[in-house]
Amino acid sequence: MSVSGKKVLIAVSGGIAAYKIHFLIRDFVKKGAEVQVIMTPDAEHFVTKLSLSTLSKKPVYSDFYGDNGSWNSHVEMALWADAIVVAPCTANTLSKMVHGMCDNLVIATYMSAKCPVFIAPAMDLDMYAHPSTKKNLELAESFGHIIIPAESGELASGLIGQGRMAEPETIFNTIESYFSTDVHTEILKGKTVLITAGPTYEAIDPVRFIGNHSSGKMGFSLAEEASKRGAKVILISGPSSQTIHDKNVELHKVTSAKEMLAKVFEFYDGIDIGIASAAVADYAPKEAAKEKIKKNDENLIIELVKNPDILKTMGEKKTHQFLVGFALETQNEEENAKGKLEKKNLDMIVLNSLRDEGAGFKNDTNKIKIFTRTEKKEFNLKSKDEVAKDILDFVESQLLK
Repeated sequence: MSVSGKKVLIAVSGGIAAYKIHFLIRDFVKKGAEVQVIMTPDAEHFVTKLSLSTLSKKPVYSDFYGDNGSWNSHVEMALWADAIVVAPCTANTLSKMVHGMCDNLVIATYMSAKCPVFIAPAMDLDMYAHPSTKKNLELAESFGHIIIPAESGELASGLIGQGRMAEPETIFNTIESYFSTDVHTEILKGKTVLITAGPTYEAIDPVRFIGNHSSGKMGFSLAEEASKRGAKVILISGPSSQTIHDKNVELHKVTSAKEMLAKVFEFYDGIDIGIASAAVADYAPKEAAKEKIKKNDENLIIELVKNPDILKTMGEKKTHQFLVGFALETQNEEENAKGKLEKKNLDMIVLNSLRDEGAGFKNDTNKIKIFTRTEKKEFNLKSKDEVAKDILDFVESQLLK
């Protein structure tokens, strides 16, 4: 995993080192990251919004309100970001961050964030060495933030010593290394994850069935990725041509919705996480013919009855499990997904729309949105292996709360 496809929010504060941010933005954009820049009011003395916006290809914000009276939502920007980089981080901004002095857009956005925060301090050498700065950096580290230490060299004051903001290349490499290293793998280690995948087939007669176009690719990708992260994985799959390459994944094959329900509840009490990615048939023939139905009449009438709702049952019987559902929609997508989240007692839901080219059944790619009761996160079109990583990254972020 690299920064490609990641959403990086760069927060610029008012120091001379702000001129270097142009190079950092360019590096992220070149590597396929999406960059949003915000600034403190003082940062505008050192760099212009126009130059930063030109490089990031997005508007740059420094105030809560736009010129037309619109609100620049710090909440949305914070939840949008996969990482926040405060660079340069002045002594003033650092102090406000760790002590909650929320008087500008940068601090409000930082205080709303749930993603990793990287801090690149920049100040004169005596300020950097001051006990209050050292204490504030220690506090920031205790919050789980990643400090990219200042470097030694000639400073704007003319003095020589430690206080120069780390070079853009160093900042970029630190963040790329973070995303390239499976830093989250320990979170799932030792946990039991149950995943349902593929379609279900509901027999009409010995040779015909009601089913859908689900290939099972998404569920199989999730199973392999969860196993890589150290989880014990139980994969319950309907009819699918997909294969599991990880021998540690415990695969159970079923055909119908009733068989899937029974198999899920063989294991449900002992799992930590349930991910229901299977496309379960909503209805089944009331009775399946024991012999092949002959083509005698112009019309064939089949009485259908509702299948058990596996995900709803999992939600009703949930005690300690973290439960993830999927929604595939063609209209009112977000409204329907949020409704399913509530009705089925889920912790999070993954939405994809058949309107999005490259998403949905049979494709090797997918484009998703993730919802909890308080959050929404959108992702670009990616391979299903990469989507599996995004989903499990999000699950891990929820487990850490």
